[in-house]
Amino acid sequence: MLKVNEYFDGKAKSIAFQTSTLPATVGVISPGEYEFGTSKKETMTVISGALTVLLPGMEEWMTYGAGESFDVAGQASFKAKTDIDTAYLCTYE
Repeated sequence: MLKVNEYFDGKAKSIAFQTSTLPATVGVISPGEYEFGTSKKETMTVISGALTVLLPGMEEWMTYGAGESFDVAGQASFKAKTDIDTAYLCTYE
């Protein structure tokens, strides 16, 4: 069963599903700056566009483009910003 999630007044939307091994979401983030919280460890892979993130414990923003991934620990928060619609795949452990 698919579950649609919407955040930040519809500026970030995702569809939750189960992969063969892990729960996941695939979604799109519209231009803007956001702060996301995690409950489980997340691995986020950019599919299209680019996402600039400030990860927990880091002082510098890093930009990830299509095909690049980053991890965020569970029970944490991170900041993200983008200038273009950016698609992503996120898996949860």
